[in-house]
Amino acid sequence: MNFTSACLVVEELSRVDPSVSILVDIHNTLTSNAIRFWGTTHLQEKWLPRLATDCVSSFALSEAGSGTDAFAMKTTAIPSKDGSYYTLHGEKLWISNSKEAGVFLVFANVDPSLKHRGITAFMVDANTEGVTVGNKEKKLGLRASSTCPVVFDNVKVEAADVLGEVGLGYKYCINILNEGRIGIACQQIGVSGRLCQVLVLYVYIAIICSCPA
Repeated sequence: MNFTSACLVVEELSRVDPSVSILVDIHNTLTSNAIRFWGTTHLQEKWLPRLATDCVSSFALSEAGSGTDAFAMKTTAIPSKDGSYYTLHGEKLWISNSKEAGVFLVFANVDPSLKHRGITAFMVDANTEGVTVGNKEKKLGLRASSTCPVVFDNVKVEAADVLGEVGLGYKYCINILNEGRIGIACQQIGVSGRLCQVLVLYVYIAIICSCPA
């Protein structure tokens, strides 16, 4: 399915349930595409079959002090001495799909002294020891979509699970979010389109009922 087709799917789903559409949008335009674009053969073979069948994905970027300024993140990924794995430590907030996720695309800094040039992307299995998903946020809308904090407490991630190149996570993030935002725009088109349909039907019924017999 190409990007245009994926956006049309999101739009149509939004006419019925925007919570479902946002799960699909994040899963496809963010996580799955990131693996397709920058994942190694190992990551593609490991995750793409599952993402197409039995596994929901989640995009873990935002933090308490890095919402609008995502590059100010505090989550770290310290490499082991032999370079075979990284240890993730930090907390992500407002993470959609987190309750249902089988895998997280996590952004963490391997060297905070490098600022945004230390940001690296990792594919982290949700069942990895040290990964904890908190309680769902109480939201005004999209209540069927889980939005939770996710804590990474000394989580060990193999070097083979780095997405793309070390230190290029900020570039991947910018590129993939541009597509994700288009998906969210399609969601709003679907919601507004359905609203117009309901409104027209309501007005039509009101007119019919007010007409004399």
